[in-house]
Amino acid sequence: MLGAFVSAFKTPDLRRKLLFTLGIVALYRLGSTTPTPGVSYKNIQACVQSIGDNSIYGLINLFSGGALLQLTVFALGVLPYITASIIFQLLTVVIPRLETLQKEGPSGQAKITQYTRYLTLALAILQSTALLAIAREPGRFIQGCDKDIIPNQSLFVIITMVLVMTAGTALVMWFAELITDRGVGNGMSLLIFTSIIAGLPGQIWSIYRTKSLLVTVFVVIIGIAIITGIVFVEQAQRRIPVQYAKRMVGRKQYGGTSTYLPLKLNMAGVIPVIFASSLLYLPVLVTQLVAPSGSTKLPPGWVSWINNNFTRGDHPIYVLSYAALIIFFTYFYIAITFNPVDVSDDMKKFGGFIPGIRAGRPTAEYLDYVISRITFPGSIYLAVIAVVPLVAFQYLGVGQKFIFGGTSILIIVGVGLDTVKQIQSQLQQRNYEGFLR
Repeated sequence: MLGAFVSAFKTPDLRRKLLFTLGIVALYRLGSTTPTPGVSYKNIQACVQSIGDNSIYGLINLFSGGALLQLTVFALGVLPYITASIIFQLLTVVIPRLETLQKEGPSGQAKITQYTRYLTLALAILQSTALLAIAREPGRFIQGCDKDIIPNQSLFVIITMVLVMTAGTALVMWFAELITDRGVGNGMSLLIFTSIIAGLPGQIWSIYRTKSLLVTVFVVIIGIAIITGIVFVEQAQRRIPVQYAKRMVGRKQYGGTSTYLPLKLNMAGVIPVIFASSLLYLPVLVTQLVAPSGSTKLPPGWVSWINNNFTRGDHPIYVLSYAALIIFFTYFYIAITFNPVDVSDDMKKFGGFIPGIRAGRPTAEYLDYVISRITFPGSIYLAVIAVVPLVAFQYLGVGQKFIFGGTSILIIVGVGLDTVKQIQSQLQQRNYEGFLR
C-alpha cells in the first residue's frame, strides 16, 4: 500500500491528483471546525467536553468528525447525501420510472444524480431546522449540559444558521464531486473516511492519559487484528465461471471466451450496520424529543427501560438487537440490489452461460441459490465485526465511540482498499512493468 503511494507521487499526473485531493480534504476539515454564526463557541465546547463517552452521540457524530455536536458550518456533513442516496436506491426498486432511468446508462444515471442532489438540499434544510430547534433549549441538544448554545434566538439568526448549514452541505457535496472527477478515489467515501480518521490520534492519546500504556497497547493490537480480518474477508469472492459462445459476424468471430462472475462474501458493505445503528438510535431519539427529563408525555417505565437497555453497548438486549438487525438488513439490502433474473437476462443477451446450467430461469435460480448461501456467513461476519469491538472496548473501559468500532473500521478499511486499487490501476495505465512480469 505504501509503495503504491510512493510510486504515485513519482508520477506527475497522479501527484497532481493526490495533492488536489489532499487540498480538498484540508478545506473540508477547516469547515468542520468553523462554528456556525450564532453559536456560542465557548458554551458548545464545554457541552461537548461534558458528555464524556456517552454512546448516544456516537453514531450521529461519526460521519461528521465531531462537527455535528459542535454545530459547525459542515455540521450535517455527508449525512443528507447518504440518506438521499439510500432513499433513491430503495425507490428504484418500487418506482418503474427510476428503474428505467437506471437502465439507460450514463444519461439516466446523471438524472438520478441530479434528483439526489435536490433531495439532499431538501433534507439538509429539514435536518438543520430540526437540529437548531432542539439546540435552542438548554440541556436538550446535549443532555446534562444546561449552557445556552444559541444566545440570540431571533428569527433572523435562526434562518441564517439554517441557510449556512444547508450551504455547507451543498459545498461538501461539491467537494466530493470534485474529488471524484479530478482527484483520486470516490469523493464522498474519502470525506467520510477523513471524518472518521480525524479523531484517531486524539482518541488514542485520551486512552493513554485516562488508562495506561498497557491498555493502549491492547487496544491497538485488537484494532490491528480486526483490520487484518476485515481485509481478508473483504477480498473473499465466490467466482462463478461464465462461458460466452462463439458468434460469427461477417467474417469476424466474437465470443468464445471464459470469465467469471465475482460475488463478494460481503456484498452489502457497511450499509446494514448503518441501518441497524440508525434504527436502534430511534427509541433513544424519541425519548429525547418527546419526553425529555421531567416530561410525562411517555410512561416513565418505558422511558427508563429504553434508557437502560439501548444506551449501553454492552447491554445484552442492545447487543442481541444490534446483531439481529444487521443480519436482517444484510439479507434485505442484497435482495433489493442484486437481482438474479436481471443478471441471468444480461448473460443470455450477450451469449453467456454458466457451464452445466441452462440459460434463462435455471441460471437465475442457481444464482439465487449461491447468493443465499454466501449471504448467511456475510451477515454473521458483519454482526461479529460490529458487536465484538463494541463489547470488547466497553469492557476495556475505552468507550463505544472508539475508532476501531464496527462501523468505523468497516468504512476505513473499505475506502482504503478501494482507493489503493484505483491508484494501482492508474499506475498500471502509465507503467507496463506490471504486465511484463
